[in-house]
Amino acid sequence: MADNADTTVHPFRIEIPQAQLDDLRTRLDLTRWPDELPDAGWEYGASLPYLRELAAYWRGGYDWRKHEAALNEFPQYLTEIDGARVHFLHVRSPEPDAVPLLLTHGWPGSIVEFLGLIGPLSDPRAHGGDPAQAFHLVIPSIPGFGFSGPTRERGWNVSRTARAWAELMRRLGYERYGAHGGDLGALISPELGRIAPESVIGVHVNAASVGFIPLGPVPDDVQAELTDQERRRLASIATFTTDGFGYNAIQSTRPQTLAYGLTDSPVGQLAWIFEKFKEWTHSSAQLPEDAVDRDVLLTNVMLYWLTGTAGPAARMYYENSHSGDWFPVSRSAVPTAVANFDEDVAIRRWAEQTNTIVRWTEFDRGGHFAALEQPELLTGDIREFFGTLR
Repeated sequence: MADNADTTVHPFRIEIPQAQLDDLRTRLDLTRWPDELPDAGWEYGASLPYLRELAAYWRGGYDWRKHEAALNEFPQYLTEIDGARVHFLHVRSPEPDAVPLLLTHGWPGSIVEFLGLIGPLSDPRAHGGDPAQAFHLVIPSIPGFGFSGPTRERGWNVSRTARAWAELMRRLGYERYGAHGGDLGALISPELGRIAPESVIGVHVNAASVGFIPLGPVPDDVQAELTDQERRRLASIATFTTDGFGYNAIQSTRPQTLAYGLTDSPVGQLAWIFEKFKEWTHSSAQLPEDAVDRDVLLTNVMLYWLTGTAGPAARMYYENSHSGDWFPVSRSAVPTAVANFDEDVAIRRWAEQTNTIVRWTEFDRGGHFAALEQPELLTGDIREFFGTLR
């Protein structure tokens, strides 16, 4: 970081001009809808009847100002790190001995993922919990995402983000802290532990993939040793990488081409994100809102739409796939906990190759978005893990 870099932390408040909301409604009114095969359902992608009804609700039933006000109830800040703007929530616990904890979202998520965790984690006394299990929370938007976006230069991959997080926590005066993350956050948080092992007391992840699963074929002799559960997870990984990996291929190779459609069409952005919430929430949910409140999901979409960050967020996939330093090659000595929700695919024998696993929890509920789907279970697991490290 340059010596003359501005390290000031500025208070921030979300104040979206009414003209942007009017523009969104106009664009929704003027949507040019595609055709769909009869009875296609979700087999070819986002369902046309579902998206029509959802867009109508977004246009006439969803109240952004209500959710903007709810977001603004939490203290928010902006700072510049390594040439990028970083937006973050910083919620100090009323408990003086609270442990600092950094929470990192994933894609297609945002800080919205963690709104339901803030109260129970920061102020357990007020939520029927043990005040000795309180946390000071730092919840940043990944560079390129939401109000941290857009990024202005190449190279914002997992490792660079982790280095920025280390600087953010140093800038806030936290010398020792924990880290939690899901999805991309489950890559960034372990990397933060490798970058700043003297500061990170522990890493907690859910929806873990790279660094916690095999990449590439598994030899026959290893497969012969696997449990039935491990074989099921290998099969899930294989299905995902063949039938569910299209978004990754596009975002890792041509994010700019994708960005034109998603930045210009609100329904395009809506479909791109909601299809993933349909696929990645627990399979018992027929529709995304069966697993997560519809307004919460739309607020998450709004953070992409209002900031025009579909492209910058997708660029992280490109930067990861075109860099040589985002896959863990060294074993982290930082105590690491994995919360595997019902359809997560982390496998302990591979996770232990590059992580010091000290806690492994299997849940029989929940999908990829645990903070939204099963906030109580996730909160409890975070509390119990870091309770052993205080």
